[in-house]
Amino acid sequence: MKVLLGLSGGVDSAVAAYLLKQNGYDVTACFMRNWDSLANNDYLGNPNINNSQCPQEADYEDAVKVAKKLGIELLRIDFVKEYWDEVFSYLIREYEVGRTPNPDIFCNKYIKFDAFLKFAKSKGFELIAMGHYAKRIDKDDLAYLCKSFDKNKDQTYFLSQISQEQLKCALFPLGDIDKKEVRKIAHDLDLEIADKKDSTGVCFIGERNFKEFLKNYIPSKKGNIVDIDTNRVIGTHEGVMYYTIGQRRGLGIGGIANEEAKGWFVVKKDVKNNILYVASGSESNRLNSDSCYVTNLNFISKKPLEGAHIYAKFRYRQQDNGVTIHYVDEDRIRLDFDEPYKAVTPGQAAVLYDENICLGGGLIESTYLKGKRTDL
Repeated sequence: MKVLLGLSGGVDSAVAAYLLKQNGYDVTACFMRNWDSLANNDYLGNPNINNSQCPQEADYEDAVKVAKKLGIELLRIDFVKEYWDEVFSYLIREYEVGRTPNPDIFCNKYIKFDAFLKFAKSKGFELIAMGHYAKRIDKDDLAYLCKSFDKNKDQTYFLSQISQEQLKCALFPLGDIDKKEVRKIAHDLDLEIADKKDSTGVCFIGERNFKEFLKNYIPSKKGNIVDIDTNRVIGTHEGVMYYTIGQRRGLGIGGIANEEAKGWFVVKKDVKNNILYVASGSESNRLNSDSCYVTNLNFISKKPLEGAHIYAKFRYRQQDNGVTIHYVDEDRIRLDFDEPYKAVTPGQAAVLYDENICLGGGLIESTYLKGKRTDL
């Protein structure tokens, strides 16, 4: 069976390619170029970066070496326009209105499992494969997206917006092994990238000072940082859109004379008036909510029943949180939490689970505590 694997230049996709070959698949690899760093001036003039080669091109060279080592053909495809139109433009729109988006989820939905899948089909491939830590289990003519064996690396959170049709065409070779085993296999194969560090930046854009990066697309606008308890100005910021609810680091607020230092954190963003509200001390009373509304719904395999008790993640690697689901209409639900949860943030994803099965999810629209909206 012919499989087109997304080869990123990292260790996970390299080992995924090897495992597919070991299992008898006819594997071809493909490197996706989705961000034109030089055209967008992200690296030009940056003294900390070798301007002769952006990180994406270094990743491509690593992919070339891996493909050669494994004896598989490597293709290359550009999805720069698709990424800009479907993912990056959405990211900028969300930041402009003060929300905190997760572009990696939509990168999977529109690029890796849509544009890439269509490209694979056009070239005669029956399936695509990725180096994600996730499982696909087929039962009764349905494909179920399930958590990987390595729960610490599980990436089903980022796959919550893919469709049933996309899942049925996808393979996840790393679903039953952990990261330690992946590294061992890479060493056994003598791959140069065996100890290459995992990427932690925004999908395809890479690792960088994200606030400085955003300034290229959303101009900075200085405003006041205000203590929400006393309404006093205690500092200035460069634009409320650069900050996240619950954020403690990078606020630039020093100690205040004659006051005990308890640490400041963001509790509210007034985009219209460009005011960043902060509080000090315990976060629990300030950031808790006990319900939220979720839109942009996507259910992968089965739709939970009205009033069902399921689980949700509101951030990647967060523990599963017990919730009860209520349908408002076809594209809007309310999740009632088993107990108040901290820093559930509009714009972020609410990803739903039935034990190990990822049901899908949506985007957090608003949050409430005891019936009072908390995100305004």
